Amino acid sequence: MKRYFVSILSLSFLLSCGSSKGSASITPTPPNTPETPQVSTVNPGYWQQHVDYKMDIDMDVKSYQYQGKQQLIYTNNSPDVLNKVFYHLYFNAFQPGSEMDVRSRTIADPDRRVEDRISKLKPNEIGYINVSSLKQNGTVLKHETVGTVLEVELAKPIQPGEKVTFDMVFDAQVPVQIRRSGRNNKEGVALSMTQWYPKLAEYDFEGWHADPYIGREFHGVWGDFDVTLTIDKDYVVGGSGYLQGEPKVSGGKKTMHFKAPNVHDFTWAADPEYIHDTLQVPNGPLLNFYYKKTLPEENLKFWKEFQPKAAALIEYYSEHVGKYPYEQYSVIQGGDGGMEYAMCTLITGKRSFGSLVGVTAHEMAHTWFQFLLASNEAKHEWMDEGFTSYISDLAMNDIMDSKSDNPTAGAYRNYIYLAKSGKEQPLTTHADRYNYNQAYSISAYSKGEVFLAQLGYVIGEDNLKKTIKKYFTDFSFKHPKPLDIVRTAERVSGLELDWYLIDFGQTTNTIDYGIKSVDDKTITLERIGLMPMPIDVTVTYTDGTTQDYYIPLQMMHGEKPTTATIIKDWAWAYPTYTFNTEKAVKNIQIDPSGLMADINPENNKK
Repeated sequence: MKRYFVSILSLSFLLSCGSSKGSASITPTPPNTPETPQVSTVNPGYWQQHVDYKMDIDMDVKSYQYQGKQQLIYTNNSPDVLNKVFYHLYFNAFQPGSEMDVRSRTIADPDRRVEDRISKLKPNEIGYINVSSLKQNGTVLKHETVGTVLEVELAKPIQPGEKVTFDMVFDAQVPVQIRRSGRNNKEGVALSMTQWYPKLAEYDFEGWHADPYIGREFHGVWGDFDVTLTIDKDYVVGGSGYLQGEPKVSGGKKTMHFKAPNVHDFTWAADPEYIHDTLQVPNGPLLNFYYKKTLPEENLKFWKEFQPKAAALIEYYSEHVGKYPYEQYSVIQGGDGGMEYAMCTLITGKRSFGSLVGVTAHEMAHTWFQFLLASNEAKHEWMDEGFTSYISDLAMNDIMDSKSDNPTAGAYRNYIYLAKSGKEQPLTTHADRYNYNQAYSISAYSKGEVFLAQLGYVIGEDNLKKTIKKYFTDFSFKHPKPLDIVRTAERVSGLELDWYLIDFGQTTNTIDYGIKSVDDKTITLERIGLMPMPIDVTVTYTDGTTQDYYIPLQMMHGEKPTTATIIKDWAWAYPTYTFNTEKAVKNIQIDPSGLMADINPENNKK
């Protein structure tokens, strides 16, 4: 999702279809998509649920209403007997008086994209999903719509290992575009169809995750999607899935059949004025670009010019995180900024060249951290947004040849601002429960990015690179939790790191180390903040030479790889630390790399 709080550019397995002439192009047969693992070699007790969706959708582009039939085969891979299920009905958020509406108007710093817009929607402009019929293995079920959640009373409990079939009939209306989804966005894109269907909530070892849609992002169950869409024949369609054969045209409509294997969402966008370009990435996926031909001439030029950069980004992430496992990826003009979805991203189109590259870099990186790893964004939003921001900042530095010594410096500045503002809440805060939108944004994007960048300071940059790759390899398709990234780093580095997750990820403890005194060859440092850290120190002697020292943190029970002179451990409970140098000291610098998130760097030099 695109950040909006400060001056940092931000940004799945995704596939697409369509042509610039209104009929979809034929896409390749689906690749040998890796199956969602039901067990884990890292955690042998791991399990997850599975869904197979089959949907038949008939869209009326004049009324913006559609009729839907959905058959869902649900596999209960849990050890639990399930007595109920829940569906998300996300479009219901776009109604006056909804939780999203009220929260948007009452939070201290409203999102400028939303503010009071939902409260002003007319009946023909709201969004809704109405479920008229729902059956379990042929038996009619009782269900109740509660805001954006459908509560379902089962006819019969679902036993461990059992498969059940839910058949649903529903109708819906596409809201005027306000947040992510909707019709007729500010750039005139007709349909941005995200989170548009009744979506079964995730159930895992923590229980049900049937969160209301209030403002943040999503969590879903992996499965296979089989979607048949009937729409006006002049509309170009792009999004999730492989198109199966040629569209079938009847009267003024066409019917398109898509299959999307092993995803946890299905998204599409449509407009009669889309241009559709393609670009093959060497040894990678086919890239699709959908953008309106009515864009200003300068923007049309930028959309052409940035396409090789998008290919370079795919190659960068495949090299530095893990191999992109699918045959297509699409960048689609739509939505309200930039947002990642299954097999695609939607971004606004009236952007400068640099902005197009930047937002695509961020949203494309979500493919790895949101759609292939897929941590729970409601509970651990920083794992997705922060890690995505980290790798996309590195990618932008490389692809745009920025030559920055620290591409993550902006994230550090934002985090330190928040830490000193008095408005910070722990990263354990539910994404909807931040007091301020700004605090959420800086926490999720910037502090999450610093978590990973600073981990490189703690364990060494080479170990961080190995950690990211191993994390992706071990936890793709497994919904990892915060401990999983830390345990991966421990396995790679051999260091004990639970303290790092506790202090930086679960509290608002801050890092503040300072130089207390320098007396000839004797240096005394002090720990002022509560959070412990190992310390890098560079000493400049009076004869002009320099020497690097490394002070290990005792509770790590080891040291990162370093060429510095390793001296005795510093135990956290001791507020000061004294050591002697070889020669008289002229000045001293704590953390010359700037990769330790010390909230008061002024006392790091003397």
